[in-house]
Amino acid sequence: MTQRRLVVCASHSPGMERDVERVQGASFREGLARTRGIVDAFDPDLVVLFGGDHRRAFTHVVPSFAVALSAGILPEGGHEEGSLDVPSEAARALADHLLDSGIDIAVCRDVALDHAFAQPLRDLVGSLDGRPVIPVAVNCATAPLPRASRVLALGDAVADFLDGRPEKILVIGTGGLSHSPPSLEIDAWDLDPEVRARLIAEGAAAARTKIRPEWDAAFLDALARWDRTRLAELTDGAHAAAGAGANEVRTWLAAGAAGGGVPLSALVYEPVEEWITGMAAAASI
Repeated sequence: MTQRRLVVCASHSPGMERDVERVQGASFREGLARTRGIVDAFDPDLVVLFGGDHRRAFTHVVPSFAVALSAGILPEGGHEEGSLDVPSEAARALADHLLDSGIDIAVCRDVALDHAFAQPLRDLVGSLDGRPVIPVAVNCATAPLPRASRVLALGDAVADFLDGRPEKILVIGTGGLSHSPPSLEIDAWDLDPEVRARLIAEGAAAARTKIRPEWDAAFLDALARWDRTRLAELTDGAHAAAGAGANEVRTWLAAGAAGGGVPLSALVYEPVEEWITGMAAAASI
């Protein structure tokens, strides 16, 4: 952790919120609480959040990278819809900087984001509007996906932008590790909600068997050494080796690079079958 920048990467899962009695994932929950303590101690002025999309915010047009100038959160998992406190001038300045740096990005306004953005804000910051946040969407779901080298270049350009900011900045990457949600295993962008729900229900049992702890360990090891070559190799091969949901580690690469490329230490790892995901959290401590 640099004095004015903290990087935190953490898995998300709708299953964690459905488990209202907190029966499952005890080790991960405890590690996530410790991670929240690190964030609280850092006390950021601004959050830059790299998140994916589960084919909800972006369907007909799917940018590889997008900066949101204003955004809300979809009602999901027992939560009502909400709004994010997006500092529009800073977000626009970031978008301009990325384009000037040779990173082709889209900008979006009033975009409705899902748990990929909502869950890390609730878990790590405390609420959707607890801190000003610039959402940066990385396509992790709908082929063709950006190559890891371009994701790292995006993060590097964001780091250059943040170097000129006076605030204490929390950079978050969210998603992964290994998992393969049934709704993402098929290349369909226009799933009816009822069809999506049926696919998830019918594929739940098989999805519980698709966590790959060995792949997760290799990724976390490369992250702890900030081995860009190995991280890129694992990310570009994530879908085949660790499932469709593992593509979300692109957000971890972007966040790590945006934090200046410092090693990210694993704070917790637990494969939670009920959540169909290898759950982890890591930080630049």
